[in-house]
Amino acid sequence: MVHRGPDRAPGTVGAAGEAEVLGRLLAALAVPSPPAQLLGPGDDAAVVSAPDARVVATTDLLVEGRDFRTDWSSGADVGAKAAAQNLADLAAMGAVPTGLLLTVGAPPATPVAWLEDLGRGIAVACSRWGTAVVGGDLSGAAQLLVSITALGDLQGRAPVLRSGARPGDVLALAGAVGRSGAGLALLLAGGPQLAQEVAPALLAAHRRPLPPVEAGPAAARAGATAMLDVSDGLGVDGARLAAASGVHLDVDPSWEEQHVVDLLVAARRLARGDDDLDAHVLARSWVRGGGEDHALLATFPPDVAERGLPEPFVRIGEVLPAREGRPAVTAGGDVEVVGGWDVYA
Repeated sequence: MVHRGPDRAPGTVGAAGEAEVLGRLLAALAVPSPPAQLLGPGDDAAVVSAPDARVVATTDLLVEGRDFRTDWSSGADVGAKAAAQNLADLAAMGAVPTGLLLTVGAPPATPVAWLEDLGRGIAVACSRWGTAVVGGDLSGAAQLLVSITALGDLQGRAPVLRSGARPGDVLALAGAVGRSGAGLALLLAGGPQLAQEVAPALLAAHRRPLPPVEAGPAAARAGATAMLDVSDGLGVDGARLAAASGVHLDVDPSWEEQHVVDLLVAARRLARGDDDLDAHVLARSWVRGGGEDHALLATFPPDVAERGLPEPFVRIGEVLPAREGRPAVTAGGDVEVVGGWDVYA
């Protein structure tokens, strides 16, 4: 009798083999082909139309233990997150998605069902935003790796860069900040059970962020001068936009306080002190430094704001001239907005 180790146990990638795993993963990924897809999975490469004659491309890598944990998130959660963060990057350039390329590195002991679940999560995200996985690669690896490359179309418009903000512009945001960070904090404190008990909406925001993908092209059409995806936190990403544009960003404290209030249920559970001050400080740290919500931070000329910002953008502050010695991002003119993610921190 032959005994199989855990790497070749029934139901694992190692036992199924590449051909079966690919077949089942592709079946899970199947969604109606987007108009840009001329040739999908099955050949050596896909063919995607580029009507604009330019292709916007971005890629992100998720590493097990660093970017996700399988005891916290299902395969579908990881797939949804991987798709969302790449589609948000396209949106931040003002592009619409035309196709995704998926690369998976999986240890032999990985359950095939987990990869199918991953595919279903990506497929749901693709259906939501009108795109599809057009190709990719599968490989063995020492740990789970999920990488997506997203392709987009500018539809004849100039890309919206980080470097176009001007003093006098309006600072605006589409989406929320701090919710994913609060959900992660609950997970770190007590795992999924605590997070589900205290704030299931914040847990969902961390597991499956829903960036305002449609808002990116809408901002470009409205005349946004600069834009970026808030993936690492408002403090970090706001400073990146400010540095690229050579300006200063000042956030309205009343807008910030609205987001703080939304997070207090989680902050009160985790804050060390008995009074509300500690909870407010903690919630504010999530608003300023929480990542992975994938909101869109943009700047617009004053006349655009007067006519009305494109939905769902809301005004959160203003763009001021840079001044030596002043922080790149402040709240109310003098309080520095800091905090955010660092891949090597």
